[in-house]
Amino acid sequence: MGVLPYTDIENALELALSLDVPFWPQLPLAGFYEDMWAQVSEGFPGITLDAEQRKVSFNTRKFEDQLEDYAQRMDNSETFALSRKNSMLFHQFLSTKLDDYPAIRGQVTGPVNFGFRVVDENKKPIIYNEGVRVLLFDFIQRKVNVQYRELAKKNRNAFIWLDEPGLGWVFTSFSGYNDLQAKEDYQSFLSGIEGPKALHLCVDVNLPYLLGLGLDILSIDAYQFESMPRGYAEHVAEFIKANGIISWGIVPTCASSLDKETPETLAMRLKSYWDVIAQNSETSTRQIAQQALIAPAKCCIKYVDMVGTDNDTLEKEAGSYKISGMEERIVEKAFSYVRRLSGILRQEFDL
Repeated sequence: MGVLPYTDIENALELALSLDVPFWPQLPLAGFYEDMWAQVSEGFPGITLDAEQRKVSFNTRKFEDQLEDYAQRMDNSETFALSRKNSMLFHQFLSTKLDDYPAIRGQVTGPVNFGFRVVDENKKPIIYNEGVRVLLFDFIQRKVNVQYRELAKKNRNAFIWLDEPGLGWVFTSFSGYNDLQAKEDYQSFLSGIEGPKALHLCVDVNLPYLLGLGLDILSIDAYQFESMPRGYAEHVAEFIKANGIISWGIVPTCASSLDKETPETLAMRLKSYWDVIAQNSETSTRQIAQQALIAPAKCCIKYVDMVGTDNDTLEKEAGSYKISGMEERIVEKAFSYVRRLSGILRQEFDL
């Protein structure tokens, strides 16, 4: 959830730093190299970036030709570092004072997500090529660890989201890379991750599957549930008992849904989820709250639903932030709800 619809660096950073757990924003509307796909692909053999067409492409022959050079660079951490060219915000974020926050967060596109999204010269997702897939998992693992080390220098509670909607696609009947293979690959992948093992997924969620991957922190779109399935209760309870943290994406970022809600209605909705878990397990609602983060439901990017949004209301909710577009107003309103909702829950559970 590092993606924001801003083009102004200072405004984006100000918003990110307003949270208890700040993050470095990704601003794809500010330039192609700010795009999450372009950022993570930097240094991977076989990749070509076309800024004019805003396209990340892969060629198998190019991959094979570049393998030897890549192998020689693998022991150099700079091979996996996020360059200034590929992020205006990451290095500026690192230059700010971050040690007073409870934690800070980064993000990297996950290997399953990237492997499904990027296709070869035959329009085939590269995740289906076993040789490429194996290297991709290792490559992104190294990317995560290098970024984590940089963030951990600024705050000892740093962690990295792996942005993985691709794990929602492994259950589809047309997928040539299934959930069993993905789970085996992911568990091996996570075992080599430094720092907390954290995953973000904002598509349809198979919660028991995700909670069984070996994570420390899981971020989900909880708003989509509407009600918590009773069958998920014991799985969530076991994760909580093992000191796991769930980031509940409960604040919608599309205007048509956001207009229907207040921080108070969202608090009631989230507590109803927690009540179902508590009633069907031995975990209390307070324990769930103690190990909860509150977040927007989905990534905050340009094409949000703007129907029905009242401009005066948005301006009032946006507070002191500079507003340069409708999408930014919606995002700022959603983030204001995140902060207010957190306060409501802290007070109710005496946290």
